[in-house]
Amino acid sequence: MRRAPIRQPYCLRTAILLFSCLAGLASCDKREEPELVIHTYDSFVAEWGAAPKLAPLFEQATGVKAKFVSKGDGGQLLSALLFEGRDSEADIVLGLDNFLAPKAIATGLFRAYKPSGYEAVPAELRLDPAARLVSFDYGHFSIIWDSEKLPSPPASLEDLTNPEFKKKIILLDPRSSTPGLGFLAWTKAVYGMAWKDYWRRLRPSLLVLAPGWDQCYGLFTSGEAPLVPSYATSPAYHAEYENSRRYKALDFPEGAVRQIEAAGILAGAKHPANAEKFMDFLISEVAQRELPLTQWMYPVLAAAVLPASYEAALRPATTLEIDPAGLIDDALEAAQILADAR
Repeated sequence: MRRAPIRQPYCLRTAILLFSCLAGLASCDKREEPELVIHTYDSFVAEWGAAPKLAPLFEQATGVKAKFVSKGDGGQLLSALLFEGRDSEADIVLGLDNFLAPKAIATGLFRAYKPSGYEAVPAELRLDPAARLVSFDYGHFSIIWDSEKLPSPPASLEDLTNPEFKKKIILLDPRSSTPGLGFLAWTKAVYGMAWKDYWRRLRPSLLVLAPGWDQCYGLFTSGEAPLVPSYATSPAYHAEYENSRRYKALDFPEGAVRQIEAAGILAGAKHPANAEKFMDFLISEVAQRELPLTQWMYPVLAAAVLPASYEAALRPATTLEIDPAGLIDDALEAAQILADAR
């Protein structure tokens, strides 16, 4: 925000006016500290997340201070955007994905901007031809298995409904969580119109429905249940920081859906030039190399070097595609199915 100029009183003597002018000339190069406001989700701003790594690197590269504001989980991030509309204080919304993108773009709140280096983003990872949302990382969903708590894991999505897995899985609420919505998309991709029947069969296996990924995965690693939907890259985290292969991503033969995360500049951004600088930075080599060990997702730049711990990650043989139309509405029904079955 620009400050209004200070006007000197008319009655000041010439000498004082001259001194003020000289002082003004001495400080004319002192500019207000640059700023940028980015709305995102909880884990991105966590102390172990990407924001604490990216913010100082971005400031070092551009001189711009970025303020990251969490709006909850990914679904809540979209809800906040819809509620705030053109009154949002954000310049950039970061963390919407391929399942939320159509609804976000349809609001008309984002403007097109193709960052420097955009051509290096593979075509299959781009969410919008006009670049109103720009992809920055991606990963497949998987069921993560605690091999020390459960002797034999399920071998398919259908196996999760078997009696031996009663109260053995923690799910994420698809209304508030993007991984929760991704799990719903996965079941729709496999079961089509019969996905509701699958969710009804799955209900006995559910221990708890968590509102967000942080809470869900925390319950899982604390031993509350031996199965949880997460990312196929999650085992790489445990390999990196715990030197452990206890938690394993299950490779189901039906394949898995992929989440692609993106960021976009709001049309009403108060700092549009700084926003463009950040979008350039987000898909630069400097930023992309930080994502594997903070986001635990694959960077969109294929040239980015992955740490050795990613050998523990799973790359499903089959990537399932699904039209996201209607998925958000289905999330309401999916949650109701779980509630009605109690």
